[in-house]
Amino acid sequence: MSDDLIAKYGDARVPRYTSYPTAAAFSAAVGPDEYAGNLAHIAAAGPVSVYLHVPFCRSICWYCGCHTTITRQDAPVADYLDVMKEEIELVSFAAGNDVPVKYVHFGGGTPSVMKPQEFSALMAKLRSAFTFEAKAGVAVEIDPRTLVAPMIDALAENGVDRASLGVQSFDPIVQAGIKRLQSFEQTERAVAGLRSAGVSSINFDLIYGLPKQTVQSCIETVRLAAELRPERFAVFGYAHIPAFKKNQRLIDEASLPDAKQRNEQAEVIAEELQKAGYLRIGLDHFALPNDQLALAARNRTLRRNFQGYTTDDCDSLIGLGASAIGRLPAGYMQNHVPLGLYAERIAFGVLPTAKGYLLSEEDKLRARVIERLMCDFEADLGQLSSGSGFDTGFLVERNDRLGELMADGVVTISGERIVVCEEARFMVRAVAAAFDAYFSSHGHTHSKAA
Repeated sequence: MSDDLIAKYGDARVPRYTSYPTAAAFSAAVGPDEYAGNLAHIAAAGPVSVYLHVPFCRSICWYCGCHTTITRQDAPVADYLDVMKEEIELVSFAAGNDVPVKYVHFGGGTPSVMKPQEFSALMAKLRSAFTFEAKAGVAVEIDPRTLVAPMIDALAENGVDRASLGVQSFDPIVQAGIKRLQSFEQTERAVAGLRSAGVSSINFDLIYGLPKQTVQSCIETVRLAAELRPERFAVFGYAHIPAFKKNQRLIDEASLPDAKQRNEQAEVIAEELQKAGYLRIGLDHFALPNDQLALAARNRTLRRNFQGYTTDDCDSLIGLGASAIGRLPAGYMQNHVPLGLYAERIAFGVLPTAKGYLLSEEDKLRARVIERLMCDFEADLGQLSSGSGFDTGFLVERNDRLGELMADGVVTISGERIVVCEEARFMVRAVAAAFDAYFSSHGHTHSKAA
């Protein structure tokens, strides 16, 4: 792939497509009433996933793009969790109290900022409000720097079977550039403690495109991380959006790699992980061959949601907490972001839905096409549109963006089958954007495609 194409598509700012449409298309026209009406039918749609957002950290990482609040005190966290328990009651009541739960994911922020007893109480509330399947999976995002033994015990006692640890980079120069100092030994202790307690699956998050990051530092980070043998890796490109995230203004933009350097870093990380025995899954995940994520990729049952690539096959996701996004068969719902407004709505006994989006049949078709492209690097338009009532011609005819990708050798089309060329797979988000009816129409800034 030429440097010109890498620059052309790698510098393009496109969504990550963890949903379609993306959150930029959400509207305040969809609110608590629409959410409550759709929750009333959710149990009939099969088992659901639950996402709980814990928007607190002990310190700010300069690269962070998440909705989080910095607190050194425990009281704000405890108060927030009390409000979240009330939200669980509201959602459970609206849904009829008999919703089957298959997966639970705690994200943030730093969910492990909770005290052990607080985490146990929150899990107890969930189990009393919903009907957990016998083998329901529970995943938690963890900061290894602040993880303590009592919290590890509480995670294990409450059925946590997967932990996602933020690593980003082991290079001390890069760590200083993003204000996140984390030694290999801290990470090693966290992994050992979790595995000793019976947490069976460990995931590491790595980031490329960080300030002062080099190809060599990426290689060294991967080699150290692979020594700990996590079952999965998620490898993300740093999204520099200082206009939206003030903490990112602390990063020296002159120290950030360009599109070509970002691509080189991404590819060398992939090469090193594959040398270490990991299989490349989709755009940016890696897994050991016997991991369920690798099995889903082989079977073409891989899915994509707000946590990235996943084996979660639920069609519904209940989002709990400030800024949390839920997905129901009818569409998406997002809670208020400001903690005060989120708590205020719940105090009035109202679901804290700020905005959302109700899906049309065309949206659902485009979502299926984009998900298969992101997961499989190809999509059979005829198969995906079967039963939708749409002739797939409208997806490709007069599609200038798709035509340009074809002319540049990024994709090929044979009949109704679209395939992303192997050497251009890192540009798959740009390909997905060709099927996004809202792309460039809402003026939202996204991360770079590579």
